[in-house]
Amino acid sequence: MMLWKRMVLMSLVLFIFGCATSPLGRSQFAFLPAEQMDIMGEEAFLNLKQEMRLTKSASLSNYVTCVSGAIIDVSQSSIPHWEIAVFEEPTANAFALPGGKIGVHTGLFQVAKTPHQMATVIGHEIAHVLSNHGNERVSQQFAVEQGLALVQALANVQTETGQLLMGLLGVGAQLGILMPYSRVQESEADILGLHLMARAGFDPRESVALWQNMASSGGGDAPEFLSTHPSHQTRISELQNAIPYAMQLYEQAQRSGRRPNCRMS
Repeated sequence: MMLWKRMVLMSLVLFIFGCATSPLGRSQFAFLPAEQMDIMGEEAFLNLKQEMRLTKSASLSNYVTCVSGAIIDVSQSSIPHWEIAVFEEPTANAFALPGGKIGVHTGLFQVAKTPHQMATVIGHEIAHVLSNHGNERVSQQFAVEQGLALVQALANVQTETGQLLMGLLGVGAQLGILMPYSRVQESEADILGLHLMARAGFDPRESVALWQNMASSGGGDAPEFLSTHPSHQTRISELQNAIPYAMQLYEQAQRSGRRPNCRMS
């Protein structure tokens, strides 16, 4: 079978067997086994702990563990054990990896000034894991690379026209597939994270304050169409629209006694 035919067949197989649905009902293209993603997450987290300095502050670690634990308790996650680490890094950043690995940089405490604001970030990161976004991104990257290889097989890339075609397709692939999907994932994690923090008993209204703090501390945004993340203002607008429903979840949590008492001692 000719190379391009094999690649077309492979793409069709991946499309058919890679369909999934996110917790918010969005169709996803994710075909890697969950066990493989968990292994990748565990290995990446181990490398990060070896390369970056873990905080020696028990107060910071306990605080982040308290916020994270409250959200994990209501997440209905099938992950049996989540691991949480705080890194001595000046950037206002956090992440979560497949397999239940959460990392928080100490710089985040400069903008997430209350437990509710920290819960906004932690809820967002846990939402990425629950939504299988890591698998989706890896699957998308594989599909893009196969698409580029297919064009390379069909076109004579040694010619000036072929070089131009590959250059245009490279940019088109990034802006047309990877970046928009990344923005969709970020927005999805914002909304699901808002629901999670509210169910855990954190005030969803403080999510807006968190992103206002981010905007004031991080300077101007890059043009949104060239960014993998929504602009701060887009995020704030989407969160404001989602807050009425999140407030219902928050009030239910309060009535049921979910009132996390997470503090930095």
